[in-house]
Amino acid sequence: MENRQWAARPGDHPARDQRGCALTDIDEDEGALEPTPPRETTALFGHDEAERTLLDSYRGARLPHAWLLSGPAGSGEATLAYRIARFVLAHPYPGAAAVRATQSLEIPSNHPVTRRVAAQAHPDLLPLERTINEKTGKLRQFTQVDDVRRIVRFFGSTAGEGGWRVAIVDTVDELNPEGANALLKVLEEPPRRALLLLVNHSAGRLLPTIRSRCRVLSLRPLAQADVARAAAAAISRPADDAHVVAASALAEGSVRRALALLDRGSLDLHEYTVALLDRLPTLDARSLHALGDRLYGTDPARLAAFMDILNGWLAGRLNAEAANPLRCDRLAQVWEEINAAARDVEAYNLERKPLVFELFRRLADAVR
Repeated sequence: MENRQWAARPGDHPARDQRGCALTDIDEDEGALEPTPPRETTALFGHDEAERTLLDSYRGARLPHAWLLSGPAGSGEATLAYRIARFVLAHPYPGAAAVRATQSLEIPSNHPVTRRVAAQAHPDLLPLERTINEKTGKLRQFTQVDDVRRIVRFFGSTAGEGGWRVAIVDTVDELNPEGANALLKVLEEPPRRALLLLVNHSAGRLLPTIRSRCRVLSLRPLAQADVARAAAAAISRPADDAHVVAASALAEGSVRRALALLDRGSLDLHEYTVALLDRLPTLDARSLHALGDRLYGTDPARLAAFMDILNGWLAGRLNAEAANPLRCDRLAQVWEEINAAARDVEAYNLERKPLVFELFRRLADAVR
């Protein structure tokens, strides 16, 4: 973070966080966390019931050809998808003694299937995710329809090892209409011994025809203790680490959110920003300057974390003002305005400090 000096008006005092520390004194953690991706994650926390549902279905030789694993982002849907994928690839016969005897879908980390899935080298597993746009160097907004059509070719071929062919779409929310229709054709004509696993975070963005052709398995937000265990395992820290515990308490059941809070000092950023939001409509110029310094640069993850904090705070205010339609309308309008402003800053690589002042001014007007 750059070391800059900013003039404060007489009477201005920096806000303080819950620990009483001046909010202009923010430490920047060095380096970014690198959590284990779902394809490499062998542990699953807090979803024992969902796992038993999948295992019982497979053992009973009645495994549906398509599953919709639905729940809040970061709750473990993709991890569960890879867990069942590894299991059926390692145990292609439901009636095998090993399948009958097991109590979970766990495949050891040293198993050949686990190693090949982690290396994205298993011939009978096709993961489908958004790809990088070569022109912009950023992730595409949607999964490309040509990528979805790869599933048709993949399922139309013979399994490389004579067992199952498994495709994972992470996430089905990120399909555009053309891609969703291409996926629908796969669901309408399921091949034999093919398993399609669709990760879904937003039911409203899913075609009803896709949902109707899948077995839906809903995952609940994780308990705080499970979030802490999963986050700690992902970054090789103890679950009782003070930062892990604090991030898990704020994560609202999402491991992804907890990891985002732990990344590059985002936990301090959260505490800092919420302290300023809770003082609205009072605006503290000195602290806003310091917040702008914290967001200095072009790191999209830092800006996304900041906007996630603002949106979460606004969601809480909307719930609190549910009985006041006029105030709710104003808050909803500001919600749209500030997110549009943030998108412009990211798209055009604009300075972030003016954005901080503009967003807080609009929020102050909305709650005044």
